[in-house]
Amino acid sequence: MRGIFASCALAALLLATAWADHHPHHHGSEHSHEGELSCHKLSPANADFAFALYKSLNAKAAAGENIFYSPLGISTALSMLSTGARGETHSQLFSSLGYSAHNQAQVNEAYEHLFHMLGHSQENQQLDVGDAVAVRSGFDPLETFLKDVKHYYSGEIFNVDFSKPAEATAEINTFIARKTKDKIKDQVKDLDPAMAMVLINYVYFRGQWEKPFDGNLTHKADFNVDETTKVQVDMMKRTGRYDFYQDDANHTTVIRLPYKGNTSMMIVLPDEGKMQEVEGYINKDYIRHWHDSLFRSSVVLSLPKFSISADASLDSTLKEMGITDAFADSADFSGMSDEVMLRVSKVSHKAVLSVDETGTEAAASTTIEVMPMSMPETLKVDRPFLVFILEHSTRSILFMGKINNPTAM
Repeated sequence: MRGIFASCALAALLLATAWADHHPHHHGSEHSHEGELSCHKLSPANADFAFALYKSLNAKAAAGENIFYSPLGISTALSMLSTGARGETHSQLFSSLGYSAHNQAQVNEAYEHLFHMLGHSQENQQLDVGDAVAVRSGFDPLETFLKDVKHYYSGEIFNVDFSKPAEATAEINTFIARKTKDKIKDQVKDLDPAMAMVLINYVYFRGQWEKPFDGNLTHKADFNVDETTKVQVDMMKRTGRYDFYQDDANHTTVIRLPYKGNTSMMIVLPDEGKMQEVEGYINKDYIRHWHDSLFRSSVVLSLPKFSISADASLDSTLKEMGITDAFADSADFSGMSDEVMLRVSKVSHKAVLSVDETGTEAAASTTIEVMPMSMPETLKVDRPFLVFILEHSTRSILFMGKINNPTAM
């Protein structure tokens, strides 16, 4: 059996916080426990943030470049960063994340709830979301910040000697590789010896299709990257009952492929020549509309098997979205340290997605579907498409992006 999983996707977000001048800050805590907030209350804001990120990344992407990232991972890391932010720096983070109606304590509690929900193990599915802070040896962040990271964000704290950049880089990269099952390596590069902290977020997902593909049906086929470019892919094929919707008014076809557990992949395939139009209007309301409009239908599905990797430096994207002070000398992270002025020096993100036919036990299981006599729908995913990996219990977009070329690594 080739491949031990139906889909594997993961991401790591790194925020490197650099030393600035020694200068005491004296700010009161902004924590206030005015009622608990479930993670469901943040999901609309997180979804808006996800699509704002997409539009910025898409505007910067080269023609034919794949886009793939973890909105949940990036939102989580920035929310963890906000626990140590104060003043205008905090306001910009909350405004860009869409959290202005909430206070920090409520957001922290929402993430505690989210980690609790995601922590319930699902048979045949692995989903690990977590955070960590690598702290410069000899630098003592405020205990309240470290406690919040541990308690609300499932954060691990460990010390690193940044004065030895090569060793520090290796130690942090080993941590990320271990947490992402060796799928992300060498994420951290060019650490400054004067670094104070590195904030890390990782999201690792491995799922098995609820309805695996038969590897014997996989065949070579053309995928149309654009009007003049074709690439050969291994095209999987399966006839079965799927949640399906053809949105003629919005020039798209949508199909949902469930994994075992609480997750599914939603594929949005624009009509030929309509990708830009769809990208122009797509937002969380369309995702909800499509999700609510899906109906069970017989489908002959052709889907490429692929493995892609996408890297992004998020500094300019986050600045465009209004997070500017965090990178400037005016940054106020006095919730992390009341003795040392800190600012964010770099934000990087990497995500990897692999899709193949099977799950670990697929060969030993057989599913029989009773098909209606009517002609099935046909969906051939042979041109650029949008992909979303959704976690339903927390209403989270774990990963999303655009697959322009399944053969591009």
